[in-house]
Amino acid sequence: MNLRLFTTLLFLIGIAPLWSQISPILHEINKNTTMTVEIWSDVMCPFCYIGKRKWEAALSQFSEKEQVEVIWRSFQLDPSLQTEPSKSVKKSLAEKKGWSEQETDQMFHHVTEMAKAVGLEYNFDRAVVANSFDAHRFTHLAKSKGKQDAAEEALFEAYFKNGVNTADHQALAQLGSQIGLDTNEVLAVLSGNQYAEEVQKDIQLARKFGVTGVPFFVFNREYAISGAQEVSVFLNTLQRIANDSQK
Repeated sequence: MNLRLFTTLLFLIGIAPLWSQISPILHEINKNTTMTVEIWSDVMCPFCYIGKRKWEAALSQFSEKEQVEVIWRSFQLDPSLQTEPSKSVKKSLAEKKGWSEQETDQMFHHVTEMAKAVGLEYNFDRAVVANSFDAHRFTHLAKSKGKQDAAEEALFEAYFKNGVNTADHQALAQLGSQIGLDTNEVLAVLSGNQYAEEVQKDIQLARKFGVTGVPFFVFNREYAISGAQEVSVFLNTLQRIANDSQK
């Protein structure tokens, strides 16, 4: 099978080998691991939280999971979005997409059922319209403390389940306290521009990979999975890479 056909088939199932011109890009790799998985996501992306659960299920079944390093990367689905706590997410999305109220309700119902299937509770009627840039800065602070995954989990739950304004600095400080971060440090970071450059670098790197939507999973800068694929897709990819490394 020629390379172009093979690549096309991989894209059809959400997996794609990354092109050679982007593989030399420098990135942080823990030398004690055999595999690095980078995950681009956005706080306001419902499929990212669902994808996180499916990825976690796959990783838990992978025999070499202790050798996998996970790095969360920032992505903004709508960088221009204005934080509007008084506006419903339903109305905001309907206006942006040009959907009717019925179409929006149907979409929310469908996504809520998808979330329920992986054990998540979505309350779109409580969700707050919020720009995610500061939330991404918060995750980079958490990363510096070895708590990035906990920060991602806390943000997703806050946004989709608890109706927290994830652009509000006090709310983010409270989430930080829940995962073991210092409240004053969180507020100090968010009051300035710290970690803004790191967020922008993640977004720029996503562009180099051709990422237009999230979640987007990159394995060793060799393969990528786009979207909240089934657990078997993640697990098969992990196993394939592990097998290749032993050859």
